[in-house]
Amino acid sequence: MNRGVARVAADERYPFRDVEAKWQRAWEESGLHRTSFAAERPKYYCLEMFPYPSGELHMGHVRNYSIGDVLARYRHMRGFDVLHPMGWDAFGMPAENAAIRRGVHPAEWTRSNIAHMREQIRGLGLTYDWDRELTTCEPDYYRWTQWLFLLMHRRGLAYKARAAVNWCPECATVLANEQVVGGRCWRCDSPVGKKDLEQWFWRITAYADRLLDDLKLLSAWPERVRTMQANWIGRSEGVDLDFLVPAAHDRITVFTTRQDTIYGATFLMLAPEHPWLERVADLGPRGDEVRAFARRVASLSSAERGAEVEMEKEGIDTGVQAKNPFTGQTVPIWVANYILMEYGTGAVMGVPAHDQRDLEFARKYGLEVQPVIAPPDAAPPSGDDVAEAYVGPGHLINSGPFDGLSNADALERIAEAAEERGVGRRRVNYRLRDWLVSRQRYWGAPIPIVYCQRCGTVAVPERDLPVVLPVDVTLGATGLSPLALHEGFCQITCPRCGRPARRETDTMDTFVCSSWYYLRFTSAGQEDAAFAVADAARWMPVDQYTGGIEHAILHLLYSRFVTKVLYDAGLLPVTEPFTRLLTQGMVTLGGAAMSKSHGNIVSPDDIVKRYGADTARTFVLFTAPPDKDLEWSDQGVEGCSRFLSRVWRLVTAHVAARDAGAFAPGTGADATALRRVVHRTIRRVGRDIGERQNLNTAISAIMELVNAMYHFREAAAGGVARDAAGPSPRAAMDEAVSTLVRLLAPFAPHLAEELWHRRGGAGSVHEQAWPEYDPAAAAEAEAEVVVQVNGKLRDRIVVAADAPAAEVAAAALASERVKAAVGGRKVARVVHVPGRLVNVVVQ
Repeated sequence: MNRGVARVAADERYPFRDVEAKWQRAWEESGLHRTSFAAERPKYYCLEMFPYPSGELHMGHVRNYSIGDVLARYRHMRGFDVLHPMGWDAFGMPAENAAIRRGVHPAEWTRSNIAHMREQIRGLGLTYDWDRELTTCEPDYYRWTQWLFLLMHRRGLAYKARAAVNWCPECATVLANEQVVGGRCWRCDSPVGKKDLEQWFWRITAYADRLLDDLKLLSAWPERVRTMQANWIGRSEGVDLDFLVPAAHDRITVFTTRQDTIYGATFLMLAPEHPWLERVADLGPRGDEVRAFARRVASLSSAERGAEVEMEKEGIDTGVQAKNPFTGQTVPIWVANYILMEYGTGAVMGVPAHDQRDLEFARKYGLEVQPVIAPPDAAPPSGDDVAEAYVGPGHLINSGPFDGLSNADALERIAEAAEERGVGRRRVNYRLRDWLVSRQRYWGAPIPIVYCQRCGTVAVPERDLPVVLPVDVTLGATGLSPLALHEGFCQITCPRCGRPARRETDTMDTFVCSSWYYLRFTSAGQEDAAFAVADAARWMPVDQYTGGIEHAILHLLYSRFVTKVLYDAGLLPVTEPFTRLLTQGMVTLGGAAMSKSHGNIVSPDDIVKRYGADTARTFVLFTAPPDKDLEWSDQGVEGCSRFLSRVWRLVTAHVAARDAGAFAPGTGADATALRRVVHRTIRRVGRDIGERQNLNTAISAIMELVNAMYHFREAAAGGVARDAAGPSPRAAMDEAVSTLVRLLAPFAPHLAEELWHRRGGAGSVHEQAWPEYDPAAAAEAEAEVVVQVNGKLRDRIVVAADAPAAEVAAAALASERVKAAVGGRKVARVVHVPGRLVNVVVQ
C-alpha cells in the first residue's frame, strides 16, 4: 500500500438537490438568519434594493442579492451583528395596469407574485431575516408612509400647487421629470406629454444645498453616482435680469450665469409653458400661430427638449419686443423649443456669439449675432464671421463701459451694475425641482388630506391613520383616480369641525414608499411608530447598499432628502442613509440586457433546478466584477458547476482518507508550501471581499487554492519526502480543508455547510470565525521579478522575496539578456517595484 495519502473513492458530483433542500430547512428551523444583537459587537447593516413583485426573479435579481449575501455572511463571520432584511416595493402602476389587463385585483396579483418570488429567493439560500419582511402595500406599512406625509406637511415641506406636469396617457398618471426617459414613460415606454393639474409636492429644493454639499460625505459611493446627483441638483450662481416689454408696461425676467455677455443679447426666448405666453400672443400679430406652436412643443418631454439632446432648433417670432436692460436696444421675443420652464425662469436671453445653441437658432432665423468677448491674443471677430460660438476666457468688447475687462471680472462688475440700476439681482438657481408626489391612480398609499368647505385643507390626525385603501373599486378609468369614483372613500366628515368633507383621491408616488423603507427594517413589527428611535440609532446608517445604477437619481436622492428631514425632526442621528454604495452591472445575453421584450431571458429557476443555487450564485459572482456588466454564458455556468463538484470530491476524499487512517507520519509533499498558499489565500480573499469588493477575484483565489490542494494531494500520494521542519501532511491538509470550506461559505453556502459537517465541524459553518492569516506563513521565500529595459520586457529573474532594492538591481543588470538590451549605453537609473518589477532606464 502506498505510504502517502491513499486514493479513497468520493462522490463524483456535488449532490446539490439533496444538500440544498436539507440545509435550507435546517437554517429555517434553527433561525440561523435571524438578526442578533449584542452591545459589545459592531453592527453591519447590509441591504439590497428591494424588488418590485413582478412575479418572477430575473438573473439581475440573483446577482444583486448574491452580492449582498456574500458581504453579509462575511461580516457575520468577522464577528459583526448583521441586519440583512428583505421586503417588497409593492405599490405602483404596473400592478394596477396588470390587474386591468387580467381582470384581477391589484392586491391579489401582488400578493400572489410576492409568494412566488419569496420562494424563489428562499431557494437561493440567502441570509434574509424573514421576521423583518415588509410589504409597502399593506396598511401596517403605508400607515407610516402617510405619517411621513403628515410630518412633511407640518414642517412646511408638503404643499399643493397647480402645475404643468408630465402626463403618461397609457398609465393615466403624472410622472416626475426623473421618470421620463427619452421622452417616454420609464414604466410603459409610452410617449409622455404635458397636462395642467393640481398636484401635491414635497419641497426637496429646500434641501438642495445640503444634498449637494453632503455628497462630499459619500466617499464610498461611486464617483459616477455622485456626479449624476450633483448634475441633477444643478446649482448655478447668476443674475436675474429684467427685460422691459414696452407694449405691456411690464418686465420679463431671465436668469443667466453669463451676465458678462449681456451686451451680446440680441433676442429673448420663452419656454412654451411660460406664463407670458398668452400675453405675448395677445399683444403680437400672430397669436394663434404662437399658441399652436407652443402647444405642439409643450407636448414634448423635457428630456426631448433638453440641452443634452441633439435636436433641430425651432422657434416662432411673437412680434413683440423687449428692451435689453444694458444696451437699451429692442430685441424680438421668440418662443423656442429648446427652452425649458424647469430651468431658471423659463425665459432666456439669446447670445448667439457665445452659446452654440443660440448661434444655430440665430443662423436659422437670421437673427443678429454680436460678439462681446474676444479670445486672448486674437483679433475681435465680427458677427458675420462667427462660425462657432466662443465660450472660453477673454476680454469684453462691444460692451460699453465694461470694454477691456476680463470676462471673469465682468461677471462681478455687471452683477453689481444690474443691482445698482435696479434691473437685476444676484441669485442662486437650481436645476432640481420640488418632488411631485401625487399620482392619479388607485394602487398607492392614499394621501392623508381632507378638504372641508369650512376648514379648508385639513391633515388627517395621526390617530386616524391609516387611511385605508378600499378594495371595492372600479379599475380602468383614465384621467381620474378610481378613488374619486368611490363615494364611501371620498365622502367623510371633517376631523376638525365634523361637517361633510371630501378626501384627497390622489395616491402617493411609489418612490415615497421606498424613500424610508430602510428605516422600517430596523424596527420589525413596530406598532406605535414608523421606527423606534433607539433601533435607528443602533443600525443606521446602512453600511452597505447594493442596487442598480438606474436608481442613482430617483430613489437615492429621495432617500437622502427624507433622511435629512427626519434628522432635522430629531428622529435620526445620521444625515445620510447609505454609507457605502455598490451599483452592480447588468446581466446581458448577446450584448443586450436581459428582458422579455428582447426574448433573451434566462430563468433563475431553470438554472437552480439544473445546477443548483450554489452554482447560480458562484457564476454571477465569478464571471465579472460586481460593478461591471456580466455576459451570460452557458459554458460559464457549467464550468462553475464543475468547480463546485471538484471541491466536493476533494473534501470528501480527504475526509474518507483521514477517517481510514491513510495518512502515514513522516511522509508526504511539501506541506510548508501548501500552508503558504492557504494563508496567502486567506489574506487575498479577505481583502477582496471586505475592502475591494472584488468578489470575482476572491473566487479566483479560492480556485487557485483548490488547485494547490489537488497538487499537494497527488504529490503526497506519490510519497514525496516532506520538509522535516514543516507540518505533517495530514495537519497541512486538515488546515487547508477547514480554511477552504470557510472561505467558500459566503459564496456557496449549502456546499460549505455540508462539507463542514462531513469533516466533523461543530455548529454551522456560517457561525464560525473567519480564518485569520499568519503573515509569516503567507510570506514568499522567493519572488519572480519582471525585468524591463526602457519599459520593454527583457527577462525574468528569481530573487529573495525580501531582497533589498540594490541587490535586486544588481541581479537584473547581471542578466545576459539585459546586458544585450543595454548594449553598452549609460544606465540612468533603475526603478524597483518590490516583488514585481525592475525597469532599467538607459540613455
